Amino acid sequence: MKYLTLVRHAKSDWDNRLPDFERPLNARGERDAPRVAVRLSQHYRHPDRLLSSPAARALRTATLFARGLGIPEQEIETEARLYDASPRTLLDCIRATDDRIGHLVLVAHNPGITDLANELTESHIDNLVTCAVLGAELEIGHWRETGPGRGRVRYYDYPKNPADPEQRD
Repeated sequence: MKYLTLVRHAKSDWDNRLPDFERPLNARGERDAPRVAVRLSQHYRHPDRLLSSPAARALRTATLFARGLGIPEQEIETEARLYDASPRTLLDCIRATDDRIGHLVLVAHNPGITDLANELTESHIDNLVTCAVLGAELEIGHWRETGPGRGRVRYYDYPKNPADPEQRD
């Protein structure tokens, strides 16, 4: 069994003077990411690896999540292919994960992250909103086996969530 947590970056600033890759989080994103990360730490298995897109808004989200999850910031890994990635590219990055990792957290962008969440878990989420977190159990022994329908949603949270984020059968 492997655990995968997908995180869409927190709300970003739309300052048109900056290239898309360099857009930072706005005040709401800076507020929401630590809150959602703390809730995740209280409900879900501690991650072994945090992998992020290197785009400013994603990397800042990853940094805030690392703090909330008790992961040293220097342990955040970046992968250039995660920036504006398709579900296939995201899946390739997951499949390349070392099997010693039991729980992977992946911080990336829409639409790829929503599409991947739906593909892996056969859920029907219209849109992972900014700073949404989807935690899935993958019924696999090796990351290379990750694929459509192999996951089951165990945790779903987002900044304005009024409900318990743990998903029960």
